[in-house]
Amino acid sequence: MAPAPPLLERYLALTESAIARVRPGVPAEGFLRGASDDFLAMARAYLADARHFAAKGDGDRALAAVSYAHGWLDAGVRLGLLDGGGDDQRFTPFR
Repeated sequence: MAPAPPLLERYLALTESAIARVRPGVPAEGFLRGASDDFLAMARAYLADARHFAAKGDGDRALAAVSYAHGWLDAGVRLGLLDGGGDDQRFTPFR
């Protein structure tokens, strides 16, 4: 198996660190907690897919999957469903 391309390695590392950093942005008993949990679950599922594709040597699908994973995280943070801790290196900053 060939090593993953540098861009893929960078995005995998970025998304893994973002998932480790992010927390639910709504109270556990809040109406939107289910949506918060869903966004985080989707990000984790796409990251798992990215790792699977990377292990199979399918860099194109791995890059697409990790991009979706990070997209779910960014969207969740922007909507306030997830809390990124004000980290504008791992998440799209508000401008």
